[in-house]
Amino acid sequence: MSGSATAESVGAPALRTGPLAVLDDAGLEVPVLGGRRVRHVNLDVAASAPALSAVSAHVASVLPYYSSVHRGTGYPSQASTALVDDARAVVARHVGARRDDLVVFTRNTTDALNLLAGVVPGETIVLDLEHHANLLPWERRGRRVVVARPTVAETIDALAEELRRRPAALVSVTGASNVTGEVLPVAAIAALAHEHGARLAVDAAQLLPHRRVDVATSGIDYLAFSGHKAYAPYGAGALVGRADWLDAGPAHLQGGGAVESVRVDGATWKSGAERHEAGTPNVLGIAALARALVELERLGDRARREHEDALTSRLHGGLAGIAGVRVIRGFDDADDRLGIATIELERGSVGLVAAALAAEHGISVRAGRFCAHPFFDRVASRANGLRASLGAGSSADDVDCFVDALARLVADGPAHEYDRTPAGWCPRVDDRPRPTFA
Repeated sequence: MSGSATAESVGAPALRTGPLAVLDDAGLEVPVLGGRRVRHVNLDVAASAPALSAVSAHVASVLPYYSSVHRGTGYPSQASTALVDDARAVVARHVGARRDDLVVFTRNTTDALNLLAGVVPGETIVLDLEHHANLLPWERRGRRVVVARPTVAETIDALAEELRRRPAALVSVTGASNVTGEVLPVAAIAALAHEHGARLAVDAAQLLPHRRVDVATSGIDYLAFSGHKAYAPYGAGALVGRADWLDAGPAHLQGGGAVESVRVDGATWKSGAERHEAGTPNVLGIAALARALVELERLGDRARREHEDALTSRLHGGLAGIAGVRVIRGFDDADDRLGIATIELERGSVGLVAAALAAEHGISVRAGRFCAHPFFDRVASRANGLRASLGAGSSADDVDCFVDALARLVADGPAHEYDRTPAGWCPRVDDRPRPTFA
């Protein structure tokens, strides 16, 4: 198959969906082989999303006031302290935290889950479909892995069977797979965990930027997420959840700000979020994260859902029309999925296709196993996959450009020669100029 394979050509709705929000990469042009420049099509937002323009503007406006936080008497210091304190309240409100939940600021989701792993008082049960951030940290207190079944319903039954077999302190699952975009029923899993005396932690790195999460209503005990996937790529994340384990466990970082007093023979540690936030906080990252959540609220939950559902349908419809392409799924009965599609090819290298999409068409995707090796190795038939992911800045034109370019590459191959290098597939002759700041 060559030529266009857009959603219209396979019978999908011809809805023209533009970007829902203005992102900093809107209108960005990138060089492609042969000396041309084209509009950049960013379908790698599941890895890191560009900043919302409102977030960048907010950071620029507060940057002159950046200063030390807590105990500083100067006006900038007090302003920076207020930014952090206000951000904590914004995060708590956005995720529907309980009145006595803590909001601990971290570097990212991985940092947040490692923090929780250091205080959980017992074994943790996880699914094999987890991102490595929610698979590896739990080994220190004991980790049990349940292999997900062909359906969500069977997988919940398998979790129940494991909890009956031996109690656990915590069940920790992803809110949505970063490989397939399939959304898990976290409220049902929370109820199951509580029935067996366990708590539930949710890795919401993928879910939170696309769906509103309500901790109290869903019964989630701990929620971890990152700013860089939620349109605030300034290096902050958060862990939200019940205080007792966090107050009883060892400090995640040991240093200034986490202690009431220090002696040469020991220290008295604070309780609350400060216990785990030693050192100078990432004030700008925290401010950006909070503003991004406010902006997502302003866009509206329904508008975000309708925008993404339309584009997701268009994406999967287009992929279905390309011979030799298989979309990877984890569950037969998953009825909700984010704007993520991971494919594998019957023939050829997805790494080469991903390189050609970028170098010849200005389209960013991602190839590999997406830091979910056990899951990918179980559900895929090839060594690597190619992932396209959508967000609030995506449009129908983005989807159509990708589907058309992918169809041409699958049918005819790249127009230029590429070499396999330790860094991956690279054009044999790359005439694209580097950016001036590189």
